[in-house]
Order: sequence, then structure tokens, then C-alpha cells
Amino acid sequence: DVMWASFTPYCFDQLVNQAAKVHYMFGGQFTVPMVIRAVGGGGRQLGATHSQTPDAIFAHFPGLVVVSPGTPEDAKGLLKSAIRSNDPVLFIEHATMYQVRGEVPEGEHLIPIGKSKVQRVGKDLTIVTYCKGLELSMKAADELSKEGIEAEIVDLRTLRPLDMEPVLASFKKTNRAIVVEEGWKSYGVGSEIVSRIYEEAFDYVDAPIIRVAQKEVPLPYNRALEQAALPQAPDIIAAAKEVLR
Repeated sequence: DVMWASFTPYCFDQLVNQAAKVHYMFGGQFTVPMVIRAVGGGGRQLGATHSQTPDAIFAHFPGLVVVSPGTPEDAKGLLKSAIRSNDPVLFIEHATMYQVRGEVPEGEHLIPIGKSKVQRVGKDLTIVTYCKGLELSMKAADELSKEGIEAEIVDLRTLRPLDMEPVLASFKKTNRAIVVEEGWKSYGVGSEIVSRIYEEAFDYVDAPIIRVAQKEVPLPYNRALEQAALPQAPDIIAAAKEVLR
């Protein structure tokens, strides 16, 4: 338990140069069945050094599995699968989601790592997101629905390995998309998703894909400034209407 995802750079060499590579460098003779839990994200007034979202940094490296659930059910199922995996897994939980309640199956509930999931069915546009972004996107979709706009929401759940099949299938149906993440837009998870959609489903594009993300500043401590810097449901609503113009 690294406690704060913002502190994972202290473990960077061990995670990226050692744990992620041992299995490959020794021809599969060794495995690293390790789970690292870390709390990421802002919204609790913990300041810039305790509120970062470094998911994309670690998802960059082959050999390291990166998981970030957005529901209580997925948190249980994915954590149990991570513990049973022989790969090193970075399991990132959001700081403001420990109070989220939801139905959780009893017993041996396992969810396969590396499988995205359609969390809401819609026909007008696709919202691709994960973790805290799922909560915000669901709120935004409920508001959009009141105006006759039905958004389909695809929850990535795992960032590496990345399952794009549900994303592409949804996009080929709606022809429009926005990507929601709490990390910074530059070099982020959204950049990868947008690039993959353009590369693999360009013929289905009817509007530019918009990314909704954190403002490009270290997250402020002041609550009003912190909330202004973080992506919010109204930002998602505005982006959805922009791609539907």
C-alpha cells in the first residue's frame, strides 16, 4: 500500500525497471505476483503533492498492469483478480470514492482484468471514461437524457492492458465521442483513446472527439479553485453538446 498515488514516483525504479520487466528479461522463468494499492485523484483538499493522477505514466510501460475501478462491484472483483494474478498490478483507487455505495456480489466475485464494460447504453454519443470519470459521466448522462440526448458510457476499468473493442463498437454506433479523465489532458489517457479511435475507426467519425480533463495546473488546495480545476459533470454536458452540434 503506497497510500498516495502521488508518492509512486519514489517506487518508480522498482515498479518500472524491475517488477514490470523481470518476467520478460528472464524468459518467463520468474513472475512478480504483486499488487500495489494507491489512492489517486483530487477533491479532498489535500494539495498539489497529494492529489495527482499518474495513471497514464504507469500505463505507458508494458509488463505493468494498471487497474482503476469506478464502482464498488468492480473494486471487489478487480482487486480479487489482481491478487490472483502473477503480474505486478498497480491498483489505483480514487480518493473521493470510498464513500460510494453500490451492489456488490457476495462470495468469490472475480472480474477479468483488461475488459472494458458498457455501463450505460445510448445511441447519440459515446463517453469513454474510468474511475471517478464514470461517476461524473453517469451524472452528466442523466442530465443529458432529460433533453433527449442518450449517451452510451464505456468504462475502461483497466488502462493496461487496454480493451478498445467496446469503445470502438460503441463509436461505430454513435459516430461521436468524448473522453473523460481526471488526469491532465496533455499526454494523458484521453490522448491514447482518441488516437486509437481515429486510427481504427476513422471512417465513422462525424465530429471531432473532445477530451474533458483536469486543468493544466498543479491542483490547488483552496476548495473553490480545486473544484474549478477538476473536471465536473457540467463540463461533460457542454462537451457532449459540442460534439452533437
